[in-house]
Amino acid sequence: MKRFLIYFTFLTLTFSQSFAFTTSEKIRPDDSTSTKILDKSAALIMLEEGKKLFNEGKTKDALIQFRLVALKDPNSWRPPYWISNCHYSLSNFGFALKYANDAVALNNDDVDPEIFELLGKTYHHLGMIDSALINFEKAQLLMPSLRSKDLNVLGKIEQCKFAKQTIDKGDVLKRKSLGSEINSGYDEYAPFISSDGNTLYFTSRRNDTKGANANPDDQEYFEDIYKAYWNEKGLKWDSVTNDIDRINSNGFDSFSHMSEDGLTAWLTINNTYVKGRKKTKGSDIFEITFSNKGKWSSPKPINNTYINSTFFDGSPTITADGNTMYFVSDRKGKKRSTDIYVVQKIEDVWGEPIVLSDSVNTSEGETTPFITPDGRYLFFSSNGHIGMGGMDIFVSENLGNGQWTKAVNLGGFVNTVNNDTHFKYFEKFKKAYLAGYELIGKKSSVDIYEVDMSDFKFPLAY
Repeated sequence: MKRFLIYFTFLTLTFSQSFAFTTSEKIRPDDSTSTKILDKSAALIMLEEGKKLFNEGKTKDALIQFRLVALKDPNSWRPPYWISNCHYSLSNFGFALKYANDAVALNNDDVDPEIFELLGKTYHHLGMIDSALINFEKAQLLMPSLRSKDLNVLGKIEQCKFAKQTIDKGDVLKRKSLGSEINSGYDEYAPFISSDGNTLYFTSRRNDTKGANANPDDQEYFEDIYKAYWNEKGLKWDSVTNDIDRINSNGFDSFSHMSEDGLTAWLTINNTYVKGRKKTKGSDIFEITFSNKGKWSSPKPINNTYINSTFFDGSPTITADGNTMYFVSDRKGKKRSTDIYVVQKIEDVWGEPIVLSDSVNTSEGETTPFITPDGRYLFFSSNGHIGMGGMDIFVSENLGNGQWTKAVNLGGFVNTVNNDTHFKYFEKFKKAYLAGYELIGKKSSVDIYEVDMSDFKFPLAY
């Protein structure tokens, strides 16, 4: 389904442009002895090398390797199956669908039944829910029960049914793209609007990030924080820049939250792969302040080992009084995915975080929280609660004493069958901003959207 993104966040889940693969578009010969035994043997060795690269997260290198395997053994279903996996990982869902179907067509009787799970989630991402259901049900029937459980096939079937119900209700998406000045074709996410509504901060992995270096793991550009200004005359955001004082490094830098007075902001930073600044232990939470000279200070990590642990810690969101912080961590990673934590500040000192209740957190992933200024409502994304597919946006009400209402899905006016994350609600503007997939042809990217919240009412827990 939708891929989990804590981007930085993250979160995530990455997206990219990929290469066209022209060999499979030629007419394949019938399976015969025309493929030499030596070529088949070499292909098997190369296939294992590609799978190793894929499991290491080096998806683009793996894709090149699997293409070479297809040249060596064009009659095998395995190369297009793994090419499909690569394209799915890169969020190129149209290409993923094409190559998965190629694999089934080459040998429907011998193909690994996991291909039907791959087909199911690819159809799901493309909004073809009935086809997704057919393939998930086939995967459930043919796969070993333990493997089916590992891949949560039954959960994906439930997501398809929920998506159908939501679509049948007639919910209409109320979001619109922020346009080409903000959404570049690379990934953009983590939007935040200043209190006067005139400045937009966001995160991107475009090719002009500071240092223009790529993360060795996912082979995408590192993150930078960008800002843009509202052009009242043109009615659009423009003047986009990542030249923002001293806040960007050569690593991962993501904007998470800003105080109402605009004088303090919180970032998520990971510079473990780059030279220079003092190394983070992973992804850590930093603070910056705005000086009377009109510039942001250098980021300083929050000096609290309970908050900035040796695990992923990020996506902070703060109440208006500055005394309560919610953030995401995977410190229980052996048992759970990412969870949302809360921590209190007492006499200017942050205490020890507490994990939120199971009304909010699940054994799957919760990410990108946003707390309303009064601390009453928490928005977040999750793929553990039943949704339309992958990460959906939910809201829960704070009942006090650590109690939260059961998370409520915001529904089809915000959520899609793809990952929907980084939701920020600005009540005084009657608007929200979020990150979601933009499907273009056979590829996709993550874009920032604005949501009309004029008629929004906080849903009652069910």
